[in-house]
Amino acid sequence: MKIDLTDTTAGKINKALVQGRRAIGTPAVGMVLTLVVVTDEENAYDALKAANDASHEHPSRTLVVIRRVSRTPRDRTGSRLDAEVRVGADAGTGETVVLRLYGEVVDHAQSVVLPLLLPDAPVVVWWPVDAPLDPANDPLGALAQRRVTDTYASQEPVRDLAARADVYTPGDTDLSWTRITPWRSMLAAALDQVACEVEAVEVEGEESNPSCELLAMWLADRLDVPVRRSSSGGPGLTAVRMDTTCGAITLDRADGRLATLSIEGQPERAVALKRRETAELIAEELRRLDPDDTYASALRFGVERLADPSASASAGQEPVAVAVPEEETAKGPAGRSASRTARKVPARKAAAK
Repeated sequence: MKIDLTDTTAGKINKALVQGRRAIGTPAVGMVLTLVVVTDEENAYDALKAANDASHEHPSRTLVVIRRVSRTPRDRTGSRLDAEVRVGADAGTGETVVLRLYGEVVDHAQSVVLPLLLPDAPVVVWWPVDAPLDPANDPLGALAQRRVTDTYASQEPVRDLAARADVYTPGDTDLSWTRITPWRSMLAAALDQVACEVEAVEVEGEESNPSCELLAMWLADRLDVPVRRSSSGGPGLTAVRMDTTCGAITLDRADGRLATLSIEGQPERAVALKRRETAELIAEELRRLDPDDTYASALRFGVERLADPSASASAGQEPVAVAVPEEETAKGPAGRSASRTARKVPARKAAAK
């Protein structure tokens, strides 16, 4: 069921939601959270489809905020709110309200969204595109317990990762991090099968894919070893190679669907490692509403501390020492000690991504 409202208010939208629920015979509200999707008109359809698919696992009230561009100075000085209310089969297993903001109200979206939030339920804000560099200080982000961005949609992913590390607030997360969950699980399981010490790691993937950077930072942070970041034609992440005292461990995925896990002394095995749709990523993020400390630690490690082998080789630079606090304890499944005061990491040239 769809109800269109033109030049409306938040009060009228709430009345339309009640009317819609009664019309389809479900007057009770059985939703567990409010998902606020902040997007533009171009990406609204895909974002709404992903949110509706995720609602089958997490019944929610979905508020889609679309800021419309006013064409004339006269339109920019006025304010108008149009809404499309969807309940029943048109809204997955929850409720959906598409909000189109015009004029001055564009700069005050939080005042429109606040009366529509479910009472006593957590709030998650998701920016599929054009996410703020500091989500927690965004007016809409300030309403939420979890704030989901997607650095992959950014024009400068590496720069945005560095910026978000500086302003990280508990509750921030990124779909570029969610995409590497299967990779992290598979690599941790592979290291559990061997009693070896990891000495160096190489992460290979698309140059513009921030998931590669995040995976490399996670490995460097947890294992406390030099991690090289190299580029490939994709799709996405293509390989991780770990040099250990017992031989090489390689997880190679050339086609974006099926990967090959190779461990020294063991037969190769094929593992399913397909690239996931946005709906699966959002559903995973909605399963936990507490801060992701592992993401925070990896993000704060710093993109600039990763080693670029092509950069150092072409520039003929010597490795530089990266200081490590003496009191830092061993990290990760490899159990590598961090008691030494420095480790050698190849320098990365300024032009590297």
